[in-house]
Amino acid sequence: MTTKKRFVNVTSKRQISPFVFKFLILLLILFCFVIFFGLFSQFKLQSASSSTDFGFEGFSLDSYRMKIAFLFLVRDNIPLDFLWHNFFKNADPEKFTIYIHSKPGFVFDSSSTRSAFFYNRQLEHSVEVGWGKPTMIEAEKLLFKAALDDPHNHIFVLLSDSCVPLYDFSYIYTYLMSSPRSFVDSFIDATEKRYNPEMSPDIPEDRWRKGSQWITLVRRHAEVVAYDHVIFPIFNKHCKRRPLLDLSKGNESLKEQQQHNCIPDEHYVPTLLAMRGFEDELVRRTLTYSLWNQSTETMNTQAWHPVTFGYASASQKNIQDIKDIDHVYFKSENRTEWCRHGDKSNSRPCYLFARKFTRGAAMRLLTNGVVGPYDPNTLFLERT
Repeated sequence: MTTKKRFVNVTSKRQISPFVFKFLILLLILFCFVIFFGLFSQFKLQSASSSTDFGFEGFSLDSYRMKIAFLFLVRDNIPLDFLWHNFFKNADPEKFTIYIHSKPGFVFDSSSTRSAFFYNRQLEHSVEVGWGKPTMIEAEKLLFKAALDDPHNHIFVLLSDSCVPLYDFSYIYTYLMSSPRSFVDSFIDATEKRYNPEMSPDIPEDRWRKGSQWITLVRRHAEVVAYDHVIFPIFNKHCKRRPLLDLSKGNESLKEQQQHNCIPDEHYVPTLLAMRGFEDELVRRTLTYSLWNQSTETMNTQAWHPVTFGYASASQKNIQDIKDIDHVYFKSENRTEWCRHGDKSNSRPCYLFARKFTRGAAMRLLTNGVVGPYDPNTLFLERT
């Protein structure tokens, strides 16, 4: 009797235990897969959070080859290459890539730049760019498209040939990787009458935005800009820069001043992202500081461009004043974008870059150690 009972018990275990064991293993594998896939997808896409606080504090970035793509939109060469060389020389080469849009046919080599970081970094295809023309947008789109070919590029920073970094690479990398949002200057400005009603209904006026051209995008927003084939053609057709006042043309020039003065590169990206419903995923300010001419004269064309920093104005005090800016006020919307969060020891500045800087101003930044340790004897060593 006892022997029979033991036999029955053993048989039952052999029939039930393997099934339960396999089921639990499969369930555990499925659970781990769902958790991993969810976390990885959220991290990879850098979905916008409901707060502008920096949410990845303490997260290990070393296990991911996340890179910043520096996109230089230049006329021909990069006159501040010596400053950027020192900036990149003090960086981990696995954490950045460089792309340059210059005039067609311009090649970056030892004859055109003293920094090996820029060798052959020009785009294979480029366009002739004109200020205030849609070609400026075309060039930007080409830069984003080229940088998107590298799947490890997660942050995309658009820069001009007069831009300078205000911090070393490590600081800028941590700042950008700590935010899940893009930085896009974007505001409503109805005072300048730049919106052309002929854009309606494809671009409704309530989605029309203005902002700085110098943007920083996360990957998903860079894809929207690079592969947009709907909004750009409308800009190309209806967004035109008004000709400058020419008194020699008399009434004809005065009549031209009544036209819509649409500067494509100041409107395209913020309007496009507003049209696509991404405004809640943006920090609506630029990371690139510009000191604009404060002239109130309507026909003063100097007011259209930022002030240029020379050697004297690039003093440590002036640079620190820029770094200490903690908010940006948008008068047209009565909106303030605060840049600092938490206590002062954990605060973040509004700006990581600035323009427009001369070679003398950039050299002063370099010798003051703004972008990292500076050794004049090894300024232009080959990249390793």
